[in-house]
Amino acid sequence: MFNASPEELQAALQQLEQAIYNHDAWYKELNRTLICQLPHDRRDVADDAHRQCRFGQWYYNLAPQKLHDNAAFAAMEVEHERMHRLATRLLAASETRKVIRSHDYDEFSNALDRLRLQIYTLKREIEDTLYNRDPLTGVESRVGMLTKLREQLELVKRRIQHCCIAIMDLDDFKVVNDTHGHLAGDLVLAAFARYVMEHVRTYDKVFRYGGEEFLVCLPGTDLKTGHALIERLREGLAATAVDHGGKAILTTVSFGVTLLDPDISVEESIGRADKALYAAKAAGRNCSRIWDPSM
Repeated sequence: MFNASPEELQAALQQLEQAIYNHDAWYKELNRTLICQLPHDRRDVADDAHRQCRFGQWYYNLAPQKLHDNAAFAAMEVEHERMHRLATRLLAASETRKVIRSHDYDEFSNALDRLRLQIYTLKREIEDTLYNRDPLTGVESRVGMLTKLREQLELVKRRIQHCCIAIMDLDDFKVVNDTHGHLAGDLVLAAFARYVMEHVRTYDKVFRYGGEEFLVCLPGTDLKTGHALIERLREGLAATAVDHGGKAILTTVSFGVTLLDPDISVEESIGRADKALYAAKAAGRNCSRIWDPSM
């Protein structure tokens, strides 16, 4: 999950697509140089060739900071530098009219494939985040929610991890809309969603479940740890003032918390979280409740 606005993600995607175009152009020119035994670009045999090509210039100087924490983006650096080092070896052989060994070319080709895997993994992740997001709040839409929760359930079934889920609902949200207007309500929804995204772990998932409800998925988290994390979110949200026309809007949230149960469907686990949420509302709101069979 990228902590970035749709506009920032769109700009990052356009930059990446241009960088991919520049990389492909470099590769075509490299092949032309090798096959036709043409003089090569001296920048391609420099010690920092990986920084001098146009893809490298984007990577080191222009790529948005919000991409830097992404695993695929980080892995590109190693693969890109290795690919250029191997390309330098091919160009050196070509310059002296030596036969390029198949082993050397295969090493270069494999490095190129690994680099492209990382590039297109990043592109897919940006597109997935961009096109599967709720346009108002920036969190993931419910379109892919069940698929991703079922993936987590498979890990739970194999006893690889626990996975905690929680449904979050804004308290008295109708009062916010009636008192301040629907535009203010939208601002509150967006601000609260942004707060949650900024205060969960990078691999946690936040989905807009519907209306003023959100579903938070906490992989690798048991019930005690998950509930503690949810409580910190609840307390932080209660202290979050949303500015609307110079007026500070304060409201609270309630949570229903449960584990993904390996013996039931994802939908049934969501139903348990929903019952726990109802119990939190019945207890006076601005609290969280953990599902138990008595519910």
